[in-house]
Amino acid sequence: MKRLTAFDHAALIALIASLTLAGAWMFQAFGYQPCELCLKQRLAYYYGIPLAVLVMFMARGTRYSSLVGPGLVALGLIFGANALFGVYHSGVEWGFWPGPSECSGAATTAAKVEDFLKQLESVKVVRCDAVAIRIFGLSLAGWNAVICAALAALAVSDAWGNLRLTQA
Repeated sequence: MKRLTAFDHAALIALIASLTLAGAWMFQAFGYQPCELCLKQRLAYYYGIPLAVLVMFMARGTRYSSLVGPGLVALGLIFGANALFGVYHSGVEWGFWPGPSECSGAATTAAKVEDFLKQLESVKVVRCDAVAIRIFGLSLAGWNAVICAALAALAVSDAWGNLRLTQA
């Protein structure tokens, strides 16, 4: 069986991350509005996908091949940190710890009916501690944690070999 190359790892990361982001956009198109933490979790994909594509091109050529290992490490850090962020968000959803006050916890009440009506017109908060959908027992934040952990593992599984090769 052929061993996967750094190009293969980066291409797989770019593909899986792109499909995951497309899935998030699809759920949003079907009416599942993302909360503030969900939107922040997407940042890893916005940075990771272009970096994975860049690592793919660096792995194909010889001029920048010394940057492949560090690029894979960076991908591992990006998606590893996002996996931890997904665990944090999942914990907020399960009630293990409090989330940001902007999107979780007790709702603020208006002093007057007029103030309440004004809030209804201007404020649309998607709660970070409320799960919109669970798939096989995990929320989308939970799936983000699982997917990002897998992407981080995929990135670092080839990074060490690339770092050793460039230093030899």
